[in-house]
Amino acid sequence: MRFFYFFSLRVIIEIILEVFTKKNRALLIKIFKYLGWTLLLLGIIAIFIGYTTSEPQSGFSGLGNVILFLGGIACGILGFQFITGWFSVWQSRSLYDYDYEHSWSEIIGSVVNEDSNQYQDSEFRLEQTIENPSEVNNPTKDNSALPWLIGSVSTLAFILVASVIFLWLRSVADEILIGGPPPTLTGWEQSYQELTGFDEVSGLDGSGVVVCVVDSGIEMSHPDLQHLTLAGWFDVINGQNEPYDDEGHGTAMAGIIVAKNGLTGNAQGVDLLVAKAIDSNGQGTDTGIAEAVDWCADNQADIISLSLGGEGGISIGGITTDQLENAVQDALEQGIFVVAAAGNDGGQDDDGDVSSPGSVEDVICVGGVTRLGNVWSGSSEGDNDGRLWPPMLPRSDPDMKPEILGPGAEVPILFAGGSGDGSWWGWASGTSAATAWVSGGLAIILEAHPELQREGASGGPNAIEFIKTKLSDNSQMDDGQSEHDDRFGYGIFRIDLMLDSLSNSSSEEETEYSVMKLQHSDINSGSNQAERRKTPIVPPASSTKAAEWFELTD
Repeated sequence: MRFFYFFSLRVIIEIILEVFTKKNRALLIKIFKYLGWTLLLLGIIAIFIGYTTSEPQSGFSGLGNVILFLGGIACGILGFQFITGWFSVWQSRSLYDYDYEHSWSEIIGSVVNEDSNQYQDSEFRLEQTIENPSEVNNPTKDNSALPWLIGSVSTLAFILVASVIFLWLRSVADEILIGGPPPTLTGWEQSYQELTGFDEVSGLDGSGVVVCVVDSGIEMSHPDLQHLTLAGWFDVINGQNEPYDDEGHGTAMAGIIVAKNGLTGNAQGVDLLVAKAIDSNGQGTDTGIAEAVDWCADNQADIISLSLGGEGGISIGGITTDQLENAVQDALEQGIFVVAAAGNDGGQDDDGDVSSPGSVEDVICVGGVTRLGNVWSGSSEGDNDGRLWPPMLPRSDPDMKPEILGPGAEVPILFAGGSGDGSWWGWASGTSAATAWVSGGLAIILEAHPELQREGASGGPNAIEFIKTKLSDNSQMDDGQSEHDDRFGYGIFRIDLMLDSLSNSSSEEETEYSVMKLQHSDINSGSNQAERRKTPIVPPASSTKAAEWFELTD
């Protein structure tokens, strides 16, 4: 007991006060009180942040919130002790009220050498037990509730500090991320996983599939990307050799595919190529993006994800005046799947068709859907009836636009550089996120069926047409929908339905035969057609108003 008491905070404060002369002791006590108020204020702030940071834009969650909350309580209690001068249950008055007539060496000697019977005085005053044991205060003070209250609070503070240390050690041992995304974000992510069937998929993570994200770059220092080693990096904008993201959009899109620890990417095992073709203002050019697409193709990409869009060129008979559309067409002819955003101008501002290059025939164009399973209000509408100018023939199955919908409203994403407020996680709305989500899902499909990859036995343009036909037949349509809709497409992307349908082609030879023949009668038969229905997902009560994520245009 004496050994513990000797090293307790009370004795440390007593020694410090004893060392100082009476002239300087008053100033020291003021410093202690100032420190106490500071600790108390910091404790209150920590408690507030730990308790209230469940909103999507915050950077704390789970264990991080618990540690911050308990640490704030402990900090507040310690601050209270410094303010009042009460540090243990054995005090009957504040340490700041003592006379401190003895030297610190006498105090140490008294703690170590005096017999325990000399400490019967409830005040436990070292000075009295050394100089005049008979001069003790009225024993009725032992019955005071204040010392026991202070002692209980001190004990609670010790328990809280020990709990924080234990939680921190446990998090290190179990590799738990402290300060990860709040539960609201992870709940939204789970809702979208359920809506798109990813919760039914196990044992597949996109391994062996090369995905190329053409965007604003990637922030490799993000906590959710620490595990990642890029398969390749190309900077069209500034020509830098090391990956970076000075805009943030690219990190958000890449995270939807490969994030780990905080948020969960839907294809964490892919070989990721990143091409920066968007500048710090969120802008890119046809020439730059086309160069990035060509680089992806040259580096063996199986999938090119384009969460961007703009106006297309004039296209007649498959020949276009748009440089980016030409680059995309070249990639498609090599058997590379190209996934592109439908655009974010839905509603009254809709220009009548999806953005380019999502408008290219064999590109998989993705619109946005909410957690409720409704089309996102900003998702662009497709023009599938044809028009005189700019000239376009009517589109037909399975190439009507948009083809499918992916998560597009309040989608959990990564923030590059900790964002402006220091948060690494947040949410965004737009068809950009839907595009990245579907790109990850397509990687899962190609892992399960490597024969459909660009270098696979059944790879090539026919494989793209085959997958698009499967998408048109195995996406989750809206209530009452029986065919393509200009906003809802062929339905919500469902990875589980796609895998179930493709599993009927159990061998490489059967898949190759299906690709070459594109037998719609087999695909649509009752035994092969997976059930398509609309299953609303109820969002958390704390969901916030959707904000449109910026669209990257040329």
